[in-house]
Amino acid sequence: MVKIRTLTLGAAVTGLSLAGFVYSQQQGAEDGPQIPVSESQCSFFGPNHDKFVQAGFMAKGLSSGQASPRALMTAQVASALPPVPGDSRTAADQQVSSTNTIDRYIFQGLQAAGMQPAPPTNDFEFLRRVTLDLTGKIPTADQVVSFTNDSSPDKRTKLVESLLGSPAWLDKWTMFFGDLYQNNSQNTQITRFPQTVTAFNSYVRNSLSSGKPYDQMARELISDQGDNSYQQGELSFIVGGVVGGGPVQDVWDQQTANIATTFLGLANLNCLLCHNGRGHLDSINLWASGVTRNQAWGMSSFLSHTYTSLTRIDSTVRNSPYYWGTSDDTRYKTDYALNTTTGNRPPRQPIGTQKTYPPVYLLSGAKAQPGQNYRQALAQDVTSDFQFARATVNYVWEYFFGIGIVSPSDTFDMARLDPDNPPPSPWTLQPSNPRLLNALAQDFINSKYDLKSLMREIVNSKTYQLSSRYSGTWNPNSANLFGRKLVRRLWSEELHDAVAQSSNILPTYNLMTAYGITTNWAMQLPQPLGTPDGNNGAVNNFLNAFLRGNRDDQPRRQDGSISQALDLMNDNFIMSRVKSTGPASSLLVKNLNLPNDQLVNNLFLAVLSRYPTPAEMTAAVSNLADGNRNQEAENLLWSLYNKVDFVFNY
Repeated sequence: MVKIRTLTLGAAVTGLSLAGFVYSQQQGAEDGPQIPVSESQCSFFGPNHDKFVQAGFMAKGLSSGQASPRALMTAQVASALPPVPGDSRTAADQQVSSTNTIDRYIFQGLQAAGMQPAPPTNDFEFLRRVTLDLTGKIPTADQVVSFTNDSSPDKRTKLVESLLGSPAWLDKWTMFFGDLYQNNSQNTQITRFPQTVTAFNSYVRNSLSSGKPYDQMARELISDQGDNSYQQGELSFIVGGVVGGGPVQDVWDQQTANIATTFLGLANLNCLLCHNGRGHLDSINLWASGVTRNQAWGMSSFLSHTYTSLTRIDSTVRNSPYYWGTSDDTRYKTDYALNTTTGNRPPRQPIGTQKTYPPVYLLSGAKAQPGQNYRQALAQDVTSDFQFARATVNYVWEYFFGIGIVSPSDTFDMARLDPDNPPPSPWTLQPSNPRLLNALAQDFINSKYDLKSLMREIVNSKTYQLSSRYSGTWNPNSANLFGRKLVRRLWSEELHDAVAQSSNILPTYNLMTAYGITTNWAMQLPQPLGTPDGNNGAVNNFLNAFLRGNRDDQPRRQDGSISQALDLMNDNFIMSRVKSTGPASSLLVKNLNLPNDQLVNNLFLAVLSRYPTPAEMTAAVSNLADGNRNQEAENLLWSLYNKVDFVFNY
């Protein structure tokens, strides 16, 4: 039964709740409309691997502008946000410095399109936005007061540096790359067990903590060898491409497709490993329509000496857990063999008298040298390719801005990227701002593939610091010009941690048995499967309601649902934290003895990272004074957790 709380605070305090929010996004809409899959074998790869058949911004003849669900959602959320006092930034702050790569190209693009940018965001919103984006946490009340009272002209830059250096930054970006690398213990094909997940999670975290260049990370994930994935976490990436039910070429093909998607943004290669592009991708991807299956085999041939093994912990016990290994094994003595008639992909048969296919890097034609380790050669080809930098910055850009410069972000069309060599009509350039994309990629290379440098460049830009509010008439079709901030719903883990942090009632999740960790924070969980309290646990179900995905066939999503609204209104995770009879250290109990105005201020600062508006203060104080004070305080805190500006990062 749905529990309905009687609120006496009125609309002035509660504002627009999640329950009242009209979501624009529908299932599958985030990346654009679906194109039917005509080849039955393509369906084998599931919904998370067939983005190469999505239209999005990719289809022939589409302009670079198209209304996205995120753009429509932004307009709705921004219209519900109350004004926040106390900021003096003006439109004059938008003067663009010629030294800022992002602002130079974005503001030129806006001017060329005749579009006015949104005003700069205020300090309250910037603090909450950048803290969530960089660390997955909301700022504390003390941080809000300190930052907004600081008059230093460089306080935003200093804030960014402190966030980039924080342990919470490691938590958030270990989670981000865990999603990108699909680090999970169970996918549709294989089991990797929690110990392998933990080791991979630790590898990513340690790499980020040490400042390891991203090209080095990619080379290690592609080419490292070892016999125990419990001890050598990076092996798990190649292991993730293991598929069953067919010949070993199916494994090599999927491993190659994973590499191309993750590090080059070329999900279309998964399709090309089944059939020629012509006749299948003609209306979707100009470059891929000219690629043959033979050429795709050349990429897969770099994996043709790779052996993926499993070793049981106890060989005497049937079905005991096991760890994985990857090696370049002598059992595979030839290049990619053309000798299959079964499996998950169409037959691979000799081409005349040619019975094997040698390794040839698809984007440059580079070949492995005699005696060279094939996977090491592929890793070097991938990470020295400009497309590696371009794809990486586009993935990161998409996270911060809601839409990639190329979108969908893993579906690059290599024939539509060069602004100095545009594609033939009716095709258009694919990136919304191709010169910016190339400039960011070059900056990334110049920084020696420093992820923090890339993030620093993004969040310090005036473009990133534009408001999500828009005073004029805004065309959602122009969202990919980035003239305003696009909102996003908090990740499941962010929402969990924001409630725990702001209420000051921290849970403890003891995952020692499977993972060897104890944590208070969802952002530190190593994977989204069966944690923190089992597959059917209440907290696990709460997290799943906000669509954190499974890192396999269910990607993380921004869609809304009635169940999410009901969870925020009624779930024990929320309800147990809004009680005036809670722990003495809880937010509400600690503030109950304060004067009404201080109580209201402190709740707003802790939960929404801002002060209440005059109307909100008047309504809240009135209800606290006229009703059962403890009950009204509970109602106030409960209402803040159900406000749109708690659930969305704007």
